[in-house]
Amino acid sequence: MIAPPAAVELVPGEVTLAQLRAIWRGAAVALAPGGWTAIDAAAEAVARIVASGRTVYGVNTGFGLLAQTRIPDDRLAELQRNLLLSHSCGIGAPLAPRIVRLIMALKAIGLGRGRSGVRRKVVEQLLALLEADALPLIPSQGSVGASGDLAPLAHLSAAMIGEGQIVLQGAALPAREALAKLGLEPLVLGPKEGLALINGTQVSTAIALDALFAGERVFASALIAGALSLDALKGTDVAFDPRIHEARGQPGQIAVAAALKRLLEGSAIRHSHEDCPRVQDPYSFRCQPQVMGACLDLIRNAARTLEIEANAVTDNPVVFAEAEEALSGGNFHAEPVAFAADMLTMALCEIGSISERRTAVLVDPKMSGLPPFLVRDSGVNSGFMIAQVSAAALVSENKSLAFPASVDSIPTSANQEDHVSMATHGACKAGRIAANAAGVIGIELLTAAQGVDFHAPLETSPQLETARALIRAHVPHYEADRYFADDLAWAREAVLQGALSDALEGEFF
Repeated sequence: MIAPPAAVELVPGEVTLAQLRAIWRGAAVALAPGGWTAIDAAAEAVARIVASGRTVYGVNTGFGLLAQTRIPDDRLAELQRNLLLSHSCGIGAPLAPRIVRLIMALKAIGLGRGRSGVRRKVVEQLLALLEADALPLIPSQGSVGASGDLAPLAHLSAAMIGEGQIVLQGAALPAREALAKLGLEPLVLGPKEGLALINGTQVSTAIALDALFAGERVFASALIAGALSLDALKGTDVAFDPRIHEARGQPGQIAVAAALKRLLEGSAIRHSHEDCPRVQDPYSFRCQPQVMGACLDLIRNAARTLEIEANAVTDNPVVFAEAEEALSGGNFHAEPVAFAADMLTMALCEIGSISERRTAVLVDPKMSGLPPFLVRDSGVNSGFMIAQVSAAALVSENKSLAFPASVDSIPTSANQEDHVSMATHGACKAGRIAANAAGVIGIELLTAAQGVDFHAPLETSPQLETARALIRAHVPHYEADRYFADDLAWAREAVLQGALSDALEGEFF
């Protein structure tokens, strides 16, 4: 198992994707010292606004349709507590711990921008839970991606005041009990603090980042699988000549062609048939730069959007301490995240789709020239026949999930919140598609390794031999039919963990 990366110091507004990846992998988190100054200034501004008697949305008013209702000062703490309790309406399976860690880090970043008006003790409580790996139990369903991720963030925030549940050392405990074990008191919220905690796009962004980071591994693993499949087919790398791709000019295409060319360098299999009459391979082999390059461009575009959003102020109202103003707007609307998630969905669908076609070619003796279904004594043995069917099933499931979430909307909150983003739903779909695509790529990796085995004693390139050796250390050559599900499960997990692709990921992301 890879050791957790070094601790990450968050500078709100300047956090990088590399730092977010580290947090996703388990790195400890701290807020840069300078972040506390902005937090204190905004909290002091809110205190002065309350003392002045001014009416400001979310500070001393009701919420949504109840925004015109003025709340007396002696009931402001009750207002904020009730907000968290009433909004804790999530349902469905809990979010994975790695996603909850990202949510907590993103919320600390957002509050650390000093535009939310919370006291430093709120952020300290959040970071203390994160440091202790005490993770609020957050249901995965219930957000429409505007007015922020209200329900799931309410579950996060409720845990900080001693309500709901916290997962501590693998066990879900009542939040108050978990806080006591950690020596923490439940928070008593001040003006605006409940609203600041539940307003924001941190849940949809964290889920989308999880899909992004898994998708990066899927992408890099798919390049290795595609190159290995090309050698199994005894295909040509002429289609990866850089002149072809520079003539088109698409940046992702150029990068993918160069990577595939490099992955195949030194292949004895490739050199063994340099003078063969074949000049063109099926599209799923020949057009890898065009398809995977387009996917790369989409993934990078989504990554840029999510990096911006991770650093964003998505609270409402936004506090400008220097002017002592709290301005109501709509930064909580997660449309950018929804589009990013939908872009990831499209890219990951295509990565899986083209991979399954390569697997289908390799198991077909008419196309590949290899033994039927890549097994000796076929007929008695079915070999990779149903592995390809499983890949096809995953690809078709992804197609059914691929309808963009961002084009949907439904009015909520008595039509006050009448257009929403569906970003959280879209991000969840992207994560599911990434997991399915990992299964498809895993199957191709086993299929391609099996195909290359048949060319012994010739070997593929040194880089691809390293990947094949890792596969063979866990999955033996398929001599005769055996229980195959465990091998497919290992291959899928190897893709999701980046076991074969870690070095290659760094070249692209």
